Amino acid sequence: MKEQIKDTQPDIPAPVPGKREKKRYDEGFRRNAVALVQSSGRPLKELALELGVSYWNLRDWSQSHREASVPAASVQEMQQEMSRLRKENQSLQTRCDILKKALGIVSEPSGSATPR
Repeated sequence: MKEQIKDTQPDIPAPVPGKREKKRYDEGFRRNAVALVQSSGRPLKELALELGVSYWNLRDWSQSHREASVPAASVQEMQQEMSRLRKENQSLQTRCDILKKALGIVSEPSGSATPR
């Protein structure tokens, strides 16, 4: 009798014809690709072809790196911004109240006009 050899790897589904397998890139590769984009000044399409990645991946990595690299504002800057926004909000509320009163005055029926 022949012994059956059991495969220790889990069953991997066969690739679907006509469908590409999704490629995965490690974080180090992504960082290096973004650094190349920023330092070279070359078009994304050209660099994507050179690196063997899609234009869209390279674009997304560059955008997410830009968002992550924006320095956080200091506490003092945040307090100044909050103060400025509170003053602006108060000014706009005052304007809104004035316009509401003016609209109420203009829309009131006048006492001298008599309906016929």
